[in-house]
Amino acid sequence: MNLRRDVFQAIADPTRRAILLLLATQSMTAGIIASKFDTARPTVSKHLQILTKCELLKQEQQGREIYYHLNATKMQEIANFLEPFRKLWDDRFNKLEQVMKSYKAKK
Repeated sequence: MNLRRDVFQAIADPTRRAILLLLATQSMTAGIIASKFDTARPTVSKHLQILTKCELLKQEQQGREIYYHLNATKMQEIANFLEPFRKLWDDRFNKLEQVMKSYKAKK
């Protein structure tokens, strides 16, 4: 079960990615989140549990309700990990663009 605490294992699931996108703009309760999906509420709750264990989400109790919101610090860690790959692909696409331009110029 340690895999469920791995951030990249957690975001490999499309439903969990959709939850993260949903919470990108505002905090929501589990009920509101579940209402956005065509799946059982316990299934969404399990996804929320996994995302919380991975520290991608934080919980905040307001009265009787628990609101979920993104953990910006953890999301930044993911972005920092991906940045070298982003730069690598940007460089490759820029080189490809130069090759394509030179190819068109020769025609």
